[in-house]
Amino acid sequence: MTSELSEAAEEVLDEIEEKNVDFLRLQFTDILGTIKNVSITADQAEKAFTEGIYFDGSSINGFVRIQESDMRLDPDPSTFSVLPWRENVEGGSSARLICDVIDTSTGKPFSGDPRGVLKRAIERANDMGYTVNAAPEPEFFLFEEDEEGRATTKTNDAGGYFDLAPKDLASDVRRDIIYGLEDMGFDIEASHHEVAQGQHEINFTYDDALTTADNVATFRSVVRAIAAEHDLHATFMPKPIPKINGSGMHTHISLFTEDGENAFHDEDDEFNLSETAKSFTAGILEHAPAITAVTNPTVNSYKRLVPGYEAPVYVAWSDRNRSALIRKPAARTPAASRIEARFPDPSCNPYLAFAALIHAGLDGIERDLECEDPVRENIYDFDEEKREEYGITTLPENLGEAVDELEKDEVISDALGEHVFENFVEAKRQEHKEYLVDVSDWELDRYLEKF
Repeated sequence: MTSELSEAAEEVLDEIEEKNVDFLRLQFTDILGTIKNVSITADQAEKAFTEGIYFDGSSINGFVRIQESDMRLDPDPSTFSVLPWRENVEGGSSARLICDVIDTSTGKPFSGDPRGVLKRAIERANDMGYTVNAAPEPEFFLFEEDEEGRATTKTNDAGGYFDLAPKDLASDVRRDIIYGLEDMGFDIEASHHEVAQGQHEINFTYDDALTTADNVATFRSVVRAIAAEHDLHATFMPKPIPKINGSGMHTHISLFTEDGENAFHDEDDEFNLSETAKSFTAGILEHAPAITAVTNPTVNSYKRLVPGYEAPVYVAWSDRNRSALIRKPAARTPAASRIEARFPDPSCNPYLAFAALIHAGLDGIERDLECEDPVRENIYDFDEEKREEYGITTLPENLGEAVDELEKDEVISDALGEHVFENFVEAKRQEHKEYLVDVSDWELDRYLEKF
């Protein structure tokens, strides 16, 4: 359906001309979080804004059947950004626009669009009088490539947490990634080498939840593209190397009221957390086993979620230690009061992950759930009896258990919506089944000559 150009779209068209953009990538994600895109020439940009761009939805994982294949991409002009690594020799460049997916049979947002799932969560928060802000801390590994350009698991540095060169040989790569992100409008707070060799973290500032989810999707693309320019492979796989720390995506969340006040802050509380914040936290803790299927969605995710490698597995919260699932970070100002969910990993679909966390927290607020006292001791040191004494349960131990919990949890399944829920569960059941019937190198090394 044809519509007139919005003011924001007209500004994008002007910018396309000013920056000599000749190609546009219309970007969206499938249910599993894989970025998809349709490329169009710049002279088709106006048509994209007024009529949308049609594509075959049956070819996208988890979207629709072949008899329901026609879908439409509606670009969001606020997401326009020139790709810093795509300037060609003639001086032209490429840009991207993140799109909403429209069901052409109804003309309404497609229920299987992950971005739409997050929008519904944000709308629920808005109806309750809140704006949701989020800031993730995605970690990743940089590995060398072999002679044929394929990824290895050989790191290009021997650095550790906060190390400097010469141990941190990837500092130049991180610098170029940061420059690229800043060119795309990111406000970078910090970057550093993480605990494991070859592991890195780049943090960008708080923003509203939708912009942040868009940024996570963009971040992963930028990191991979610029690493490739250095003949390195960047991976957001949670646990690519055994017996060392894996990669997480700690996610900071807060709610702000309509008058701009931080709904999570209470100056008179011991932890500076309001009852709203505590109920939100209690909601996440209650639904954590089901949320894990979404925030930690691969069989490899559960190689990270084991005690002893700084990844939280115990369903509790704390104002100081990092062995709990949720932490209350120190805050310099009332606006900075927030909670940090430490269990998500960067393999997740950020739209679905944020939606699950938001709905769980809002459920806690609506039901006025009470938060248990924080656990200030190192839970990794607790034996089973002491965990039972504190009422501390654990996250699912594998993807199959997590999907079981998701299927039992109406709040989180409803958060995803029927279409996404059914297709997500089907895909994850198949992934776990394939994993169970596979024979690993570890098994061959241990048993082949023994029996």
